Amino acid sequence: MRYLPKSPADREAMLQAIGVRSIDDLFAPIPAEYRLERDLKVPRQMAETEIVDWFRERSRENGDGYAATFLGAGAYYHYRPVIIDSLISRGEFLTAYTPYQAEVSQGTLQAIFEFQTMISELAGMEVANASMYDGSTAATEAVMMAGRLSGRRSVVLARSLHPEYREVLSTYAAHQGMPLTTLPYTASGRIDLAALERAVTQETACVLLQSPNFFGTIEDVAAVAELAHKQGALLVVAIAEVVSLGILEPPRQADIVALEAQSFGVPLGFGGPYCGIIATRERYVRQMPGRLVGQTCDRNGKRGFVLTLATREQHIRREKATSNICTNQALMALMATIFMTIYGKEGLKELAKQNLAKAAYAAEQFGKHAKLLFQESPRFHEFVIQTSEDPHAINNRLLGHKIVGGLPLKKFYPELGNAALWCCTEMTSRTAIDTAVGFISESERGVRSAPEVDVEEVAP
Repeated sequence: MRYLPKSPADREAMLQAIGVRSIDDLFAPIPAEYRLERDLKVPRQMAETEIVDWFRERSRENGDGYAATFLGAGAYYHYRPVIIDSLISRGEFLTAYTPYQAEVSQGTLQAIFEFQTMISELAGMEVANASMYDGSTAATEAVMMAGRLSGRRSVVLARSLHPEYREVLSTYAAHQGMPLTTLPYTASGRIDLAALERAVTQETACVLLQSPNFFGTIEDVAAVAELAHKQGALLVVAIAEVVSLGILEPPRQADIVALEAQSFGVPLGFGGPYCGIIATRERYVRQMPGRLVGQTCDRNGKRGFVLTLATREQHIRREKATSNICTNQALMALMATIFMTIYGKEGLKELAKQNLAKAAYAAEQFGKHAKLLFQESPRFHEFVIQTSEDPHAINNRLLGHKIVGGLPLKKFYPELGNAALWCCTEMTSRTAIDTAVGFISESERGVRSAPEVDVEEVAP
């Protein structure tokens, strides 16, 4: 009962209060196939220390000790300096959940202020927020922000945008009355500019683009911005891999930039929590959701930090709030702040160069044995390889060597056939790359069960 302090009588009273007869009735709306109808397969009559050891042993069975991972697709395996976990535990940051009371939250508020400052410079924008859940919600909230700013409703987005970002946006749009038009990508892996010019009209609120996009290809942001702005639409650029900004020119032509900063010291954590950000131009700041920390002076003239322009549901009437989803992601922002401070400008540039170089080497080696898609376009640290064999089968063999292979793309892009998205970071060793290349080579020499797909026949 240590972690379930409610007695049977307490639970019965709670069920009566909400008008439900039993726990089963409470969970009845959840489909039966998703409900666990048996006890957990956990040994009974064990002390807390014993059960902790038991779970540690089970975790080792789930892959502890993997030599390398080639997974990317919006969640990236980068080195986390050990100083991060040490500093985030300091008392200056152990404040309340939300830093409403500036008097007792100066450590958290200053950290967010520094975070905003560095992100603004990195993204080429004038102001940045904190407190978006992740990159997908940041991109979606940026689209809704563009709708408020433009007074328009329809949205044009690239199919090369992260598929899960597109799913989140679709969920929002279905209930916001926002028509979505998805544009195809070309044989170069970039958005189709001719289709974009036809799609953007006087009714378009914004164009949503990702760069580097889901295929790792770097988009022509300037060309897209020109076409969007010609019709009075805004340009929203999503960046799922913030390390790319260590070497790439920031998307200054954009009106709003939505970022995922997980790569900056935030652990992968089985999918979260991550660190979403919106950066924009100062003239748009009043429509920007999330928290914004400002610098001020107290009555004694000392510098201080406060929450400002906080137009969110906890401060004002819900129907006037700019967002009803943002939360206090200050811990994630603090990790990113420490990461950026440790690396500095030159360190981030060197980190990005390492990622670029390792991916270039891997793509070159993979391309000797399988088809490297979209190779005529510039890319950062992800690339798409098309094989004769199903990539799931190749990945299963790689797992036997403690290597996690690339992400099969058939689920999201069935027209690409046996294609997979591979990623290399500074954590990827040359040995791991050469080992994976060996498996691809063996696969291509042995099994040729699937016909090659003409990438020029992609569909929207």
